[in-house]
Amino acid sequence: MAMTIHLDIVSAEKEIWSGPATMVFAPGEMGELGIAPRHTPLLTRLKAGEVRVRDQRDAEESFFISGGILEIQPHVVTVLADTAIRADDLDEAAALAAKQRAEEAISDQKSDMDYATAKAELAEAAAMVETIKKVRGRR
Repeated sequence: MAMTIHLDIVSAEKEIWSGPATMVFAPGEMGELGIAPRHTPLLTRLKAGEVRVRDQRDAEESFFISGGILEIQPHVVTVLADTAIRADDLDEAAALAAKQRAEEAISDQKSDMDYATAKAELAEAAAMVETIKKVRGRR
């Protein structure tokens, strides 16, 4: 039987996923992190993107997070996300609409939305669209 690490994915609203995993992939600020059992302890920020979980049967589940914190201990990994959604539950039309609204706010100098907020919303919407495409491509 493969070694596992316990993973918890928690959003501000609720626990999204909890259980054993053989590998976890998360979108770190400096690039994707791959976390295996007995990984060196680490605390780092996460950017918006896809968290992939490989279980004991070698099946993968995907989740979208809007950013957050990743804590790695030798036997436990915790993803504390601002927002976390199962990738299968993402709404592509809503993500594309959010991306378009953010792009329009950035290009419209008279918009009430400030530039930093629009950039953050654009990054999140673009990451959501990218997650949807990756999940669709693996099917």
